[in-house]
Amino acid sequence: MLYGRSTELAALDELTAGAREGRSGALVLRGEAGIGKTALLDRTAQSASASGMRVLRVTGVEPEADLAFGGLVQLLWPVQDRLDGLPEPQADALRAVLGATRPPTRDRFLTGLAVLTLLADLAEQGPLLCLVDDAQWLDQATSDALLFAARRLAAEQVAMVFATRDEGFAAPGLTELRPSRLDTGDAVSLLADLGLPPALRDQVIAESAGNPLALIEFGAARRDDPGSFTPVTVADRVLSSYRTQIAALPEKTRLALLFAAAEGRGDLPLQMKAARTLGVGLEDLEDAERAGLIQVTESTVVFRHPLIGTAAYQGAVLARRIAVHQALADAADDPDCRARHLPLATTSPDDEVASELVAAAERAADRSAYAAASLLHQQAARLTPDRRAQVRRLTDAATCALNAGHAGQARDLAEQAERSSPEPEDLARLAPVRAAVMFESGERREAARLLLRTHAAGPGLGPAILRTGATYGWFAGDADSVREAAERLASLGEADPMVEGMAHLVDDGYARGLPLLERAVAAGQDGSDAARTRALHSAILLGDDAAAMELAAAEVARCRAQGLIGALPQALHLLAERQVLAGAHRDAEASVAEAVEIARDTGLRERVAWLGGVPARIAAIEGDERRCRDLVRDVPDVGRVAGESALSLLELARGDYEAALGRLETAAGPGPQRHMAMAMATVADQVEAAVRLGQSGRAERPMRAFEAWARAGRQPWALAVAHRCRALVDGREEDYREAVRLHGQGRRPFERARTALLYGEWLRRARRRSEARDTLRSALEDFEGLRAVPWAERARAELRAAGDATTSAKATAENVLDRLTPQELQVVRLAADGNSSREIAAQLFLSRRTVEHHLYKAYPKLGVGSRRELARLNLV
Repeated sequence: MLYGRSTELAALDELTAGAREGRSGALVLRGEAGIGKTALLDRTAQSASASGMRVLRVTGVEPEADLAFGGLVQLLWPVQDRLDGLPEPQADALRAVLGATRPPTRDRFLTGLAVLTLLADLAEQGPLLCLVDDAQWLDQATSDALLFAARRLAAEQVAMVFATRDEGFAAPGLTELRPSRLDTGDAVSLLADLGLPPALRDQVIAESAGNPLALIEFGAARRDDPGSFTPVTVADRVLSSYRTQIAALPEKTRLALLFAAAEGRGDLPLQMKAARTLGVGLEDLEDAERAGLIQVTESTVVFRHPLIGTAAYQGAVLARRIAVHQALADAADDPDCRARHLPLATTSPDDEVASELVAAAERAADRSAYAAASLLHQQAARLTPDRRAQVRRLTDAATCALNAGHAGQARDLAEQAERSSPEPEDLARLAPVRAAVMFESGERREAARLLLRTHAAGPGLGPAILRTGATYGWFAGDADSVREAAERLASLGEADPMVEGMAHLVDDGYARGLPLLERAVAAGQDGSDAARTRALHSAILLGDDAAAMELAAAEVARCRAQGLIGALPQALHLLAERQVLAGAHRDAEASVAEAVEIARDTGLRERVAWLGGVPARIAAIEGDERRCRDLVRDVPDVGRVAGESALSLLELARGDYEAALGRLETAAGPGPQRHMAMAMATVADQVEAAVRLGQSGRAERPMRAFEAWARAGRQPWALAVAHRCRALVDGREEDYREAVRLHGQGRRPFERARTALLYGEWLRRARRRSEARDTLRSALEDFEGLRAVPWAERARAELRAAGDATTSAKATAENVLDRLTPQELQVVRLAADGNSSREIAAQLFLSRRTVEHHLYKAYPKLGVGSRRELARLNLV
């Protein structure tokens, strides 16, 4: 009987009922030790099993908190026979977790996707309940995987419940429920069976502060010893009570409990194999079992409550704990299990032990369990007698911490390694980690200079460090760093056309720089992944929309095919920016929505903020001021150009030319990255705002730079915009006409419409009203297609001034695709192309049931009832 838990039980029953009805969900039970979380899980498991739900359960154990995927192995071991049904990259990731020999996992989030797919597949046979107890002690790799799955649950018939203490296991985005303390009435009911006198019962209730475990333990203790009382916290008093009970047991029984606590997983055969070396056998557990401290089966030992294990471990002297861990390490067949115990059994430097820990760290890193790998490298460093080797292992620990997303820890480890060695070679190995942390922290120029200094001190590091230094320098606006990196690459015989091109661009050397970028684009079309990445960024700098769109789409496809979840948000971001330029606003919003969801699910918080620049641009074009300003507010400094560009466009459309021009002049600032981004995105806005203010001279310098860039790059849309800007300043019709002609070859409908609008205005002022009307109607059609409301209003106003009395604001015809959510749009397009639900699920990192749920919701919105009908629709 659970007292005082009606609210909690109702929430858990609602969760499991939803899963049985096809609505997945996740819940976190958070509270202090002894508040009743495990009892709630037990009750939920019993109820779910009785209703026919399958139950998978895992309990975090403190000794395994740093064992890579230890919790996931426990959860998935009973269902490992289902791995063959997963997409191959996902199956390989879980086979690696479960110990099969497989290639390294390339993405640390792929395991989470595999868990989601596996749980969804299991739920195909009936609703599934996953219970996680003591989640605060899960290893991070397991936590990451389970939380990724939990956040992406939708319609899979899966319910997940995590029970955790107040500290640890951050689970943002999941609903949390805190079990309440018991009131006096429920406390009295709980204590009824103990037969305590009322005065003693009331004292126990007061001491226990409504904690159920404390009520039970204190009540039993007071019944046996009415005078017992220790004025400390509830948790400490419960722990003290357990220590007292353990201290009363025979010495060998206490040692057997220490083996159980130190081993942590409840593996009875391993415990007994190790314990025999210290003269302890199975019979020595009997007294503890009779006392109700443990439960023993043929293969497991389980403490009645985790605090009992804590008491057994903390109550033992250090020499005993060391001896037990050494015995467990010697008895272990699994090298990772042995590696878990060795550092706890070793108190002085030992190179053999350190080497074993390094091997375990490398295995963990191969499974993308970087947090565990970092800790193992740290432990290896502590036990390494040679100082240089110690520094190398600290460097490896820092690298793994950075890969795990722990930039602060990586910085601390790198600084510790740097203090330990002044050797240039050691500092050179540290530099990439330190520079990456500096770059992420906003110290971009310093990061670039560090890498260049490092390469000068140790040129054997190779060209990769120079390419990274050039990239950091570009984003920092540090022209010298970019040039220096290009020169050194050339001196090594590793000339990189992208870096060389960037080096010329920093000096406005477009005629020399852009052809080099064209070479980088051509070289990357069929090259390595790294070459294709360089080609994509080169195409963006060139303004080559066709190549950039193709390369960005290919990068997204590669991330999907290889399960590179961590890299997908950036790829989708680049694709979305190209989609906005092409006028595909709904596609761009779908790309951003998916990127935001994945970035949130994987903890990439800065990427979530950075992504706001894309919908902010769309909102600016469409005239949604509130949404634009809300989105720009959260864009980080590195995305400042995108934010300022959106706001200036909004102000330009509203006729606030001074505000728009001032913002753009401030945002442009010094440095190549900012200049190039502004040149491609906002120079036309600067020119128009300056001309409207009668101060065209304020835009002359950026306009000339843009014209030089456009001529060197030869992109039709850029040449068209350059002619439009010159026409605005000089008023020559031939520039307008050439701009209109070139736009016919380009891919940017918003820019085409703006050119037509400005040319139409010029024609009207020249009293060529018939020509003006034709040109303005073309602009209006484009603006309406883009839902660019303020720009469409300007075109209508010009049409009326040109004598088109029939022109009035009209409601934009509804596109049926607008009825769909971004994810529904992605799903229906893939379905219309003939992809199965499972294939769509693999591409979008969803479950098959969630895909079908989206189709089920999309069909009535589109007025269709099947995939066959869907294929007949125009979904562009």
